[in-house]
Amino acid sequence: MPWIILLTAASAEIGWVLLLKKAVAAGSVGYGTAAVVVLLVSVGLLGAALRDLPMGTAYAVWTGLGALGIALIGIAFFGESVAPLRLFFLALLIIALTGLKLSTPN
Repeated sequence: MPWIILLTAASAEIGWVLLLKKAVAAGSVGYGTAAVVVLLVSVGLLGAALRDLPMGTAYAVWTGLGALGIALIGIAFFGESVAPLRLFFLALLIIALTGLKLSTPN
């Protein structure tokens, strides 16, 4: 269950960054407020996952999945770079996150 909570927290991490981008692009206080609310949800879920997962692992996975998700969304929807070196390092991030999951007892 703590891993499901952590994955939900990482999804919220991706969500607030997307809302922040929309807020900046549209100059919208509403999107900005929504971004802050989703950020608080993300941090709250991270805190819940920390009850059962090691702090270093949980934080690394939370930030890593958030960064990976935003990078992939940037590629798919915002025309961001698909340079081979960038994709290589995103693949390394996937390997690192998988390794953290496999090496954590919960």
